Amino acid sequence: MSKILVLPGDGIGKEIVAQALKVIDSLNANNNLGMNLVHGLIGGSAYDETGSPLPQETLKVAKECDSILLGAVGGHQWEALDRPLRPERGLLGLRAEMDLFSNLRPAILYPQLAAASSLKEEIVSGLDLMIVRELVGGIYFGEPRGIEVKDGQRFGINSATYFESEIARIGHSAFQIAQKRDKRVCSVDKANVLEVCELWREVMEEVSKDYPDVELSHIYVDNAAMQLVKAPKQFDVMVTSNLFGDVLSDCAAMLTGSIGMLPSASLNKDNFGMYEPIHGSAPDIAGKDIANPLATILSVAMMLRYSLNQTDLADKIEAAVNTVLDQGYRTGDIAADGDTAIGTEEMGDRVVAALK
Repeated sequence: MSKILVLPGDGIGKEIVAQALKVIDSLNANNNLGMNLVHGLIGGSAYDETGSPLPQETLKVAKECDSILLGAVGGHQWEALDRPLRPERGLLGLRAEMDLFSNLRPAILYPQLAAASSLKEEIVSGLDLMIVRELVGGIYFGEPRGIEVKDGQRFGINSATYFESEIARIGHSAFQIAQKRDKRVCSVDKANVLEVCELWREVMEEVSKDYPDVELSHIYVDNAAMQLVKAPKQFDVMVTSNLFGDVLSDCAAMLTGSIGMLPSASLNKDNFGMYEPIHGSAPDIAGKDIANPLATILSVAMMLRYSLNQTDLADKIEAAVNTVLDQGYRTGDIAADGDTAIGTEEMGDRVVAALK
């Protein structure tokens, strides 16, 4: 039996996770899956209840589980808190404590949604790329950091730091994923300007020698952003640092028509994973039954695929989502003329019906 920690979080997190739980309940009932769900707090809701965005109880339970399903964290009401108490620090802390260094962010364009992309259909039709983002190092965690007074004025500092071992392990993750795909890795850096990226490129070249069947290329991050918009299908697996991956994965998300469609996985060396949609908490639409739950439902599919070794059931969820899209049902973010616009709850119900 698998033990899953469910962390709905803030904003629309509770609504979208509720739909994913419907899918899990259906799989438990009809496939003898045996997923045991435990619930916890993270983010702003955790701060309101416990005074911490990452309560010790949440961390304790996480270490007893096989994987985590997360909704989203953050909201306007917590923005004035001291930085260590803000909701996002809970998420960063959980990633660091569980050593979830490998963030997998697929960007797949469902053929039914080709018209929803902001790019021409011929540019994005058939898009299927994977961004592998290093998640627990780089400028988000590097020291020194902070804001101080220097020469009579405020001075901000953040440090982009990587040990070669940190680069190597995310490199191995990317190459191993590429071996299951089209056997191409493109490493994104800024080695012409940043020394930390010089090291990044050197280590990627060293790691590539262990994977002679995989082609390695390099691209500067500014050109990568341009190429994602110009010709995204040229990429198979992109591997990059924490900061660059954060930006590029959101850029790639919009190629698919909506950030509400894309799941993610964050894995450690033991394939323990945290699974979450890549969109935020969207507090402006929370409680309105209009959020798109498909990214969260597809995150459950990724959980089954990468942490729980249930590939058949992962395929089944993805097929159910395709069925619902084929039937013309859409939440507002992906709806076009001729589609049937439905709410969050109904979308979850439709996917469950398609599963059966």
